[in-house]
Amino acid sequence: MKVSTVGEMRDLDRRAVEEFKIPEMILMENAGEAVYFVIHNECGIRGKAFLILCGIGNNGGDGFVVARKLHSNGGRVKVFLLGDKEELKGSAKENFDIISSLHIEIERLTTVDKIKSSLHYCDAVVDAIFGTGLTRDVGGIYREVSELINKSQRLVFSVDIPSGVNGNTGQIMGCAIKADYTITFGLPKLGNLLYPGFDLCGKLYVTHISFPSSLCDTDSIKVETNNPIQIPERAADTHKGDYGKALFIAGSSNYLGAPYFSALSFLKAGGGLSYLASPDSIAPFLANKGSEIVFVPQRETDNGSLSLKARGHLLEFSDRVDIVTIGPGLSLNEETQELVREVSKEIRRPLIIDGDGITAISRNIDIVKERRERTILTPHLGEMSRITEMDIGEIQKNRIPVLSRTCKELNAYIILKGAHTLIGYPDGHIFINMSGNPGMATAGSGDVLVGTIAAMFGLDLSIEDSTRMGVFIHGMAGDLAVRDIGADGIIAGDIMDYIPEAVRYCRENFAEITKDIYGSIYTV
Repeated sequence: MKVSTVGEMRDLDRRAVEEFKIPEMILMENAGEAVYFVIHNECGIRGKAFLILCGIGNNGGDGFVVARKLHSNGGRVKVFLLGDKEELKGSAKENFDIISSLHIEIERLTTVDKIKSSLHYCDAVVDAIFGTGLTRDVGGIYREVSELINKSQRLVFSVDIPSGVNGNTGQIMGCAIKADYTITFGLPKLGNLLYPGFDLCGKLYVTHISFPSSLCDTDSIKVETNNPIQIPERAADTHKGDYGKALFIAGSSNYLGAPYFSALSFLKAGGGLSYLASPDSIAPFLANKGSEIVFVPQRETDNGSLSLKARGHLLEFSDRVDIVTIGPGLSLNEETQELVREVSKEIRRPLIIDGDGITAISRNIDIVKERRERTILTPHLGEMSRITEMDIGEIQKNRIPVLSRTCKELNAYIILKGAHTLIGYPDGHIFINMSGNPGMATAGSGDVLVGTIAAMFGLDLSIEDSTRMGVFIHGMAGDLAVRDIGADGIIAGDIMDYIPEAVRYCRENFAEITKDIYGSIYTV
């Protein structure tokens, strides 16, 4: 499903009216009806009391439609207007005039004390204050109302986006309402899916409000949800070489888990042959745990990390495989870091750069730009800061534009890890991943991820689809682990152990997990 910026959605609204001749009044009616439908299904209406808070823009206009529909179907409705009714325009004013002629109580809210009694006795609150157009921090009575609603523990339905959430970034603009349900229109906005906005939305519904599908599927919108991709079936007449050969350049005397998790996860996700090039002294210890891995021991430094003397052998061996991963647990030893830079320049296979490998190439990022073969980077926010030379906080506030720009500049695929991991392509397309959970924030989780991505390539997916599906399967494995174990105390080994089940589950339930965007976005 496409995910729009606020500006893109405004353009879709304009085109719906101008090109497809859909009156704004109909779009607003459809929006209000969708909110009514969700309230009906999730809460019930007849005999219940609803407090509807409306701003003076189109979001408030949607709220007026909701008020009319709740009233006409047996709900007890009270509308509070935050602003001067004389400033209402267009369809919002028309819908205000309609409910003004009905037996609906309407009052302008000038002090928060006015709503305390109504809030105490209502069954649910409809938040139609700001919508996605908010550009400055929430203050004054708007902040007081938001805080009061959050403390009330009443059921909250937000119209388009919880008031106070930035529609482009998901950031909180001073203060924001926490909804139980959010109904967004046309397409989900970035702020609906990026944290912390996603968490404030509650259960998220989307309704196309009669937009033609050609309008929503436009190529000009570059962001979309990371819907799963069908994994090719394993043929009956087959052998291990049919499922890819991967080389993992990883590990050091202080980091034994990272090479093990990355190389073995490749096999757990369905890959054929996993080669691990690690320092000679640690290979026997790793072999005791991962005997299915083929070991390619390498010369090492006095500190137990890979030596520059391994350069020639690594380059020669990399030509024998289909994909290479470099970085997990390599250490920050300067000689090893230089090895990463020199080898990364010359490897003639698709290359995944992770962990300490990212730290190495961030000192000469042109290495990535100049590579002829495709490159995948898997940074967390700290590593993205080193790549871009930007402050972590600034990246966090502008994850989508920063990721898009960096992918284009480096001509690389970048997986920006975190809650709702982002997958960026060199052409500017970005996918928001909806699988995964907080329990996966644990040492070694990223090492399992790179092995899973490499395995998807070994299963004959393209590099583009391998990045997306690797991230999705990795997140699903974490979700399955949480289902059985709980979020506290999950370790990388748990995630890895659930990868085969995640692959199986995705094969057998592909239509189901695609229908509602993996249980994250529901269609009205």
